[in-house]
Amino acid sequence: MNGKTGAAEFARAFGSESRRQMLEEYFAAAGAVTPENAWQHVYRLLLWIDRTTGLAHCYESDKAQPGRPWYRRSLAFHDWVSGELGCEPGQLGASIDWLFERGTERMARALTGIEQRRSQLAAEQRRPYEGRGFPEPGDNPALGHVVREELEPYLTTEPPPEVMRRLARRIRAHFTQENKRKNLVGEGFEDALASVIERLPGIADLSVHARPLLHALPGFRPPPGNEKPRRVDVAVVGPQDRRVLVSAKWSVRADREEQFGVDFEAYARLDDAGRDFAFVLVTNEFDAARLVAACERRRQNAALFSSVVHVNPAGVLAAYGTDPRRSASKLAEHITGYRLTSLAHWLSGLTTATPSTEQR
Repeated sequence: MNGKTGAAEFARAFGSESRRQMLEEYFAAAGAVTPENAWQHVYRLLLWIDRTTGLAHCYESDKAQPGRPWYRRSLAFHDWVSGELGCEPGQLGASIDWLFERGTERMARALTGIEQRRSQLAAEQRRPYEGRGFPEPGDNPALGHVVREELEPYLTTEPPPEVMRRLARRIRAHFTQENKRKNLVGEGFEDALASVIERLPGIADLSVHARPLLHALPGFRPPPGNEKPRRVDVAVVGPQDRRVLVSAKWSVRADREEQFGVDFEAYARLDDAGRDFAFVLVTNEFDAARLVAACERRRQNAALFSSVVHVNPAGVLAAYGTDPRRSASKLAEHITGYRLTSLAHWLSGLTTATPSTEQR
């Protein structure tokens, strides 16, 4: 493997083509996909363990630290999801995060080739400075001091400098990989959702698209020349001018809340068919206030979203338990009334609904 090939493979480890290949691999061994087990596939593919808490991630890490309210809720969610996925709480990590683990394996293989090539080049570049005490690549005295200080009672000998440099490189690589997760829970969620939908029984009359251009979908025109073309996270189209536009967001931050209205206005403005389309939010957000806001958000005299879908609302209710905040109590009402619906319920309707029944 030459340097350019290794660098390209490293960059592609979490890219769209790699995700497609990994999803094909996963579903080839996963068994039948149904509306009822779809949420389990999504969690097995994308849910992860927050290393700062040791628990399944359901909220911002800084707000879920021990002693804070979301630590208690994270414990409750971890307990619930472990039981639902059929594993012990201490073994949950081995049952989830499939896409990230496979992606990091691909990245590690590419990184090995890159490091070998770079080591050879670095040796040539350093040769004029041999014998002058230049620092070695990977030297990190501060990190080495921390490691030795913590492990000193268990060490019988001082680790060689090269071992400490290798440890520092591995730690840096670990955090580099973790930063890739942001992309994975963005586009990876879209890909996983599209993969689940296209494998449902009864889906033959519908076509599923991940991140299509809006104007490539039936009934939408291209934007004006001075306007950037728009993409849809996931689109499902079918007979009788059926069009379902999905905003797939693993979490819902304030900037995304504003974007929902902007997206809908653009979709409506570029609609060329003069017919309704469904605008659906699919999320794994756990903040009750944000979910309530999504359920109640309006545009003129109608709800903004045709459906607000959570991967599994039972997990949210498990997290809040018997001591809900005011917004959590209101959220429970939306769940009971199916304004916030489960992925299973929405997918069941997707294969049976008609264009008229899924609109507002």
